[in-house]
Amino acid sequence: MRRAVVILAVLLSAGGFAPAAQNPALQGPAPSRAEGPAPSRVEGLPARSDSLKFAVIGDNGNGDKTEYDVGQQMAAARAKFPFDMVLMLGDNMYGRQDPQDFVTKFERPYAALLQAGVLFYASLGNHDNQNNRFYKGFNMGGERYFSYVKKNVRFFVLDSNVLDPQQRSWLDEALGRAREDWKICYFHHPLYSDAGRHGSDVSLRVTLEPLLVKHGVNVVFSGHDHIYERIKPQKGIAYFVAGSGGELRRGDTHPSGMTAAYFDQDNAFMLVEVAGDELFFEAVARSGTTVDSGVIRRQDNQTRATQ
Repeated sequence: MRRAVVILAVLLSAGGFAPAAQNPALQGPAPSRAEGPAPSRVEGLPARSDSLKFAVIGDNGNGDKTEYDVGQQMAAARAKFPFDMVLMLGDNMYGRQDPQDFVTKFERPYAALLQAGVLFYASLGNHDNQNNRFYKGFNMGGERYFSYVKKNVRFFVLDSNVLDPQQRSWLDEALGRAREDWKICYFHHPLYSDAGRHGSDVSLRVTLEPLLVKHGVNVVFSGHDHIYERIKPQKGIAYFVAGSGGELRRGDTHPSGMTAAYFDQDNAFMLVEVAGDELFFEAVARSGTTVDSGVIRRQDNQTRATQ
């Protein structure tokens, strides 16, 4: 079976990583310790007319000013980068989750996007009521886990709260049937994370990662830790933690050898564009500053072997 692998291209003009102090995007109030390596850089997102464009948020639904600020920046970004969908990585709602809370914690913060017809596709986090899967605005169709296709990408949405045998069997079969160029999974608990509060969910990794590797998943997005982090590719898969869409644990990242880039000084969201065999990404802070960017190139094993 042909399997797609991912090569993360580091595009720095001088090569290697520059200290964060030399990168204006990562500067702000002086942190108590070094920020870590500066991210890969690209000259913005291509915003091609025929590409798939989407945003990514996680741990957003607190109804506080931080969530509203991020929502405003997402709307502003869409004026230049016209995405029409948003991936939600769980903890879409904190605290009380009555009908009025869906207004104050979802419909109002993202009103401009919703009015423009942007669709939000949610996964469930540990703070979410399981019945939220029936809320029309989350486009889950009443399911804890599901799959859908947009252009040349198939998305797999999992419920990492309870990865039972039935869900694993469904994922194995669904991944095996997928024929799209890109396979992207997203769910709440990260398989890899350098955050201090939670960090890597090793037990989930032991259960889930073999299926992701077996079927050539390209990219995985998770939340749970209230930071932004890009992990160096693990077994051919690119991992992102994007759990600061509303909540934030400032200074919670403890970079390790697997850290490619991170930002934990303010809330953030992601913008992603899939154009053919390239996936471009940007992480954007609540202030509107780009704090990480790069490109992932998809190549086929069989094609590479004959080159």
